[in-house]
Amino acid sequence: MATSTADSRDAASVVHARRTGPAGESPGTAGARHAMPAVSILKPLCGDEPALYDNLATFCRQTHPHYQLVFGVRDGADPAIQVVRRLQQDYPERDIALAVNGARHGSNPKVSNLINLLPLARHDLLVLADADIAVEPDYLTRVSAPLADVRTGVVTCLYRGRAMGGWWSRLGVQFIDGWFAPSVHVAHFGGSRSFAFGATIALRRDALQAIGGFAALADRLADDYWLGELTRRHGLVTVLSDVVVRTDVTEDSLAELWRHELRWMRTIRSLNPAGFAFSFITFTWPMLLLGLALAPGAIAIALLLAGGAARSMLAVADTRRGAGASGVDLAAVLTAPLRDLLLLAEWAAALTGSRVHWRDNLISVRDRLPAAPPSYPSSPSRKGTLPERTP
Repeated sequence: MATSTADSRDAASVVHARRTGPAGESPGTAGARHAMPAVSILKPLCGDEPALYDNLATFCRQTHPHYQLVFGVRDGADPAIQVVRRLQQDYPERDIALAVNGARHGSNPKVSNLINLLPLARHDLLVLADADIAVEPDYLTRVSAPLADVRTGVVTCLYRGRAMGGWWSRLGVQFIDGWFAPSVHVAHFGGSRSFAFGATIALRRDALQAIGGFAALADRLADDYWLGELTRRHGLVTVLSDVVVRTDVTEDSLAELWRHELRWMRTIRSLNPAGFAFSFITFTWPMLLLGLALAPGAIAIALLLAGGAARSMLAVADTRRGAGASGVDLAAVLTAPLRDLLLLAEWAAALTGSRVHWRDNLISVRDRLPAAPPSYPSSPSRKGTLPERTP
């Protein structure tokens, strides 16, 4: 995304690090802690998002025996810095590092942040996770386990939404839980592995280096997808973990929700134009109404009622699962048709246009690719290294 040149204050690199271990640890306990491969969790931050402290604190309560948290911001005045310092105070037993660095690397500010914080990562297993997700205590152990197989490129996780605002944020949760996640499950069941999600991406450092590091993503909008795709081109496998994390949906107006979901839609179109063009058939209510318009009659009405009831039941189930509630959510039943019609409108808008809003930036979905693709050198086939690239 086009950004102005950073001033001298922002461009200067400021690093805060706290590297500690549990107090009073016996040699036997220390040995047990190191039995599992150590992990560095990379968390690029930008601003004090709702529930930021609570979400980040779930990463400080992991049961994994040996891990490090590395946070990064691009502005020395970013309020997220105070949140990280509070975590350092509240969890003194955790190895927490913070990088403050305004250096720009390409058009993607999140990737710039990752490039700047990576030097503080001390371990060879890396887990990238968005700032607005919350996880269970066994999350890190489970998502890092598949990396023991050198054929694994990245491990990624699906996510469910949690409404943090009013009615519009609940509609945003239905986008994630009722359309996006089921679409991924269907594609995965059909054998597709062409995905990777920013909510969580775990990989080994050697796999990252083999694709050219984070620099290979610096001018790509869909950096999470391309991190998976470039490792797949190297002959490595993408693993969809059974871990499902929770992400916050904070939009509290139609305008905010439209901008956010239109960015997702246009990004999907840029990655898979043909598949996106036919994705409208997954919008239940518009398809039911179209069927009734094309073939009015008793059968069409019966199909409309049956399909509409099934769609509403799925919306209620998704709402229950996300909120941990029971009973019938009347709002979910009533908003299911609106949710599907809004999806259709966003799909139609995303068929054209090449710019999207990302925070305060207006950016192009057309990646600026390097003049030559990154090279993929083969590595000896020994444990801990990449296997040779497949044809």
